[in-house]
Amino acid sequence: MQSVPETSIRRIALTSLASASIEWYDFYIYGTAAALVFPKVFFPADMPPLVALIASFSTFAVGFFARPVGGILFGHLGDRVGRKRTLVTALLIMGAGTTLIGCLPTYAMLGPIAPILLIVLRFVQGLAIGGQWGGAMLMATESAPKHRRGYYGAFAQAGAPAGVILANLAFLIVNDTVSSDAFMAWGWRVPFIFSIALIGLSLYVQLRLEETPAFQRLRAASARPSDHGDGHRSPVLEALRLYPRQIALAAGAFMAVQVTFYILITWVIAYGTAPAGLNLPRSTMLAGVMIGAVAMAPSLLISGIVSDRYGRRGVYAAGAVLLGLWAFAMFPLIDTGSLIWIGVAIGVGQAFVAMMYGPQAAFLTEMFSTHVRYSGVSLGYQFGAIFGGALAPIIATKLLETMGNTVGISWYIAIACAITVVSVALLHETHHVDLHAAAPATAPK
Repeated sequence: MQSVPETSIRRIALTSLASASIEWYDFYIYGTAAALVFPKVFFPADMPPLVALIASFSTFAVGFFARPVGGILFGHLGDRVGRKRTLVTALLIMGAGTTLIGCLPTYAMLGPIAPILLIVLRFVQGLAIGGQWGGAMLMATESAPKHRRGYYGAFAQAGAPAGVILANLAFLIVNDTVSSDAFMAWGWRVPFIFSIALIGLSLYVQLRLEETPAFQRLRAASARPSDHGDGHRSPVLEALRLYPRQIALAAGAFMAVQVTFYILITWVIAYGTAPAGLNLPRSTMLAGVMIGAVAMAPSLLISGIVSDRYGRRGVYAAGAVLLGLWAFAMFPLIDTGSLIWIGVAIGVGQAFVAMMYGPQAAFLTEMFSTHVRYSGVSLGYQFGAIFGGALAPIIATKLLETMGNTVGISWYIAIACAITVVSVALLHETHHVDLHAAAPATAPK
């Protein structure tokens, strides 16, 4: 199989970045709305604000519980029919689901049916993101040369901070353009309806990009006897049979990333703007989150490059250790109420998150053999998302209510970082793995 030309790899990397950016934008605008809008729009007016906020964050968590289901469904398709077609399907589903959220009637219009519909569409979002991440990431890493997989994989990962920037920018523009009453009445819907742009991007991916070399090689060999056993076995079941240890440890390694990331992009907005919290303007907290995302983007690429040269595990573990320590400085800086210090707190925190998230695409790609790779990476990633990101805003809210300060949240992040360090220590180094080998170096012996 011939190598992919450098110009084609760059186009694939940039397209992976674009698709991941818009897909994550869709996923994250829900988190921003869950903190600012949904407690008042989709729940009874007489519900206590804290209860409404927890209920809103609970609907946010639904998307995370849907992600492993999407990982299983799209992982099967990705390993059977290809990375590109599966990615296109996930993008279309996300675009449709998010646009429909922007059209939903409120609780005042439809009563209890309104939050039920919101939960259904959040589940659809979770299904789509469960399939999108594996597709965008594998399009980049499986097309990249061996010595640059971390770098090109980081482009797909950079879609996360780009999505945060787009989501918060959308809300900032609407917030500054319309009155507060208009924002709550209809302005919040505009960022959701913008996601219809995913349909156009889906068509571009379908028409302009080729399937990855690794999957082309697998498809070309499918007519010959395989070293992998039963060719009709479900890729998901095969991944669970061959790589249970890698999937579990990949989920554990993802804990620090997910817990911290969703606290810093979702929970801090609610904490910063609530009258019982810091009571700051929406624009201040949205700008602070954007600063964090801007700091995260270049850190992803740098950590990907460093991991190509020195290995994935060292960079990943260093990020977890530094983040665990920074957690105790982060919230006192946020509590100053100053945009500068809020930006520093979130920006440094997200830079340490990026030291893990940047190499992660290549790290997970190199853990699994091609015939189950989409399934394996999706399961590890999405199970980590459930145990990390799904409950993080709810747990942070309860810790603040119980303790009356943010120290408990710092310890929560530190414990997640400790789990990540242990998980990474138990995994093998992978940056020298040949993706076209019968099984990677991390396969069961």
